[in-house]
Formats: sequence, C-alpha cells, structure tokens
Amino acid sequence: MNPRPSRLLASALTAGVLVSGSACSVFEQPGEEATNERVTASPATPSSPAASATPSLTVTQAHAALLRPTELGERWSATQGGATWRDGLLKGRTDVADCQRLLDGLYAEDLLGKPKGAGAVVGLDESDTEAQLRYQVAAYGGPAEVDAKMAWLRTLPVKCAEFTSTDVRGGRQTVTVVRAKLPGVGDAREGLRMTMSGESDPYGETPTLTLDFAAARVGDRAVSLTNGGLGGAEEDFTNRAIELGTQRLQDVLAKKSPAPRPSARPSTRPSARPSAQQG
Repeated sequence: MNPRPSRLLASALTAGVLVSGSACSVFEQPGEEATNERVTASPATPSSPAASATPSLTVTQAHAALLRPTELGERWSATQGGATWRDGLLKGRTDVADCQRLLDGLYAEDLLGKPKGAGAVVGLDESDTEAQLRYQVAAYGGPAEVDAKMAWLRTLPVKCAEFTSTDVRGGRQTVTVVRAKLPGVGDAREGLRMTMSGESDPYGETPTLTLDFAAARVGDRAVSLTNGGLGGAEEDFTNRAIELGTQRLQDVLAKKSPAPRPSARPSTRPSARPSAQQG
C-alpha cells in the first residue's frame, strides 16, 4: 500500500505549526488537551507605554479562551503534527505580491500579523477528511491594526481570485481565493477560502488543497483559524469554531466562566474519501 501524503506527519514541523515566534515564554497546561497545546506570551518592552499598562489579554485568559476538541465533535482530536502539504504547497512562489503575502501568511500562521501580547494556540486533527484546524487567540497592537489586516484580506478575492504558484518541487499550482461568509461574531470579522490544485503526483492523483481562514476581532484581541487539507474543508466546522471561540473569548474577558458547550453533532454530509487522498 502506498503511503498517503495527506496524512504523513513531518515531525520537524510540529513545533513550527503550534508555536510561532522566538523570545517567547512557553507554558503547557497539564491534562489530556494540553498534549499538543502551547501558550506564548510576548513580554512588553520596558520603555514602551504598554509595559506599565494593564495587559489587554493575559496568558491565563488566552489559554482559557482556546477551543477543546470535544466542542467540534467526536471526529476531532489533539493534533499529531503538521501534514506534509504545509511545506509542499504553502511554501509556493508566485509573482503577484499580494498573493505571495497570502501564501507566506498562511504558512507562517500570521495573516493578522505578529501578536503584540499574550497568545495561545491549539492544533486539532479531524479523522474523516483528515483536515487540520489550527486555532489561535492573541492580543495585537490595537483595533485599527487588526482592522487594517482584515481590510487587506477583503481585497484578496479580487487581487488573487486566480493565480499560479510554483510548489517546492517545481510543480505549477492553480490557486483560487473567494470570500467566505462567517457568523456575525465579534467587533469585526473576515473569512477566506483558498483552493490549490495542480499537476498529477507520482500516483496519478491530482490533489486539491482546500483551506479556510477565519478571524474575528474582540477589541484589540482576535481569534483566528485555518481549517482544511487535501480531503477538503467543511464550512460548518469553520463557522462553529469561530463562533464558539469568539464567544468564549468574550466570556473570558468579561470574567465569566465559559459555559459548557455541547459536543457538535456528527456531520450529515457523506463521509466518502475524496480522490485527493492518496492510497
């Protein structure tokens, strides 16, 4: 049996997928859900005004605002590492500056920019379509900074409606970007869906990567996520994650105990394996 690249895990990527930035303090939460969960905090520069101000998001709050696998349903579990398509496809190159910035931001997981304060990240794997969901809560430089990034994201379905990228093996990939409709959560929100397909691989398959990006701002904090893989990206999970995550962050900031969330009902969609998965 041939290996399935959509499921092969690159152990060297695990830390890069779950933790971004150097010179950050890293904390782990004991327990089952912390196996692949990291919290990062960026200390304020002593000379900056923020150094003496009350943090808009603490490490404890960031951690409390994370999603748990059970909230998305029984098909989700803590991630086992980064799938090989992250390196193989997201590190692509294109001549269109805004589209290159999109690919770079998806690969580096920083489409909203680098957090300016505490942040927490969790990675989840889905067992049916083998999608991966990477969820982040972080504080940024201010509402205007986040809104500016969202305004730029809003231009991409026009600027990058369709473009060509070259993957790490030299293959040409056709990339399309459309705007995704999100639930009306937070102070501002933005969503994109990107698909990427190209030449047949050595097994005669033509894999297609589908990746959702969603973000919602709450003051100068934001929740953001990517969801998808070579087996597709289910919009229902993307919307559920951004809706539950935003509400949880708002509850945490209001010093409410996040209400227990019922497990998501299993998807009613057929669970047939797409041909993008290689066997």
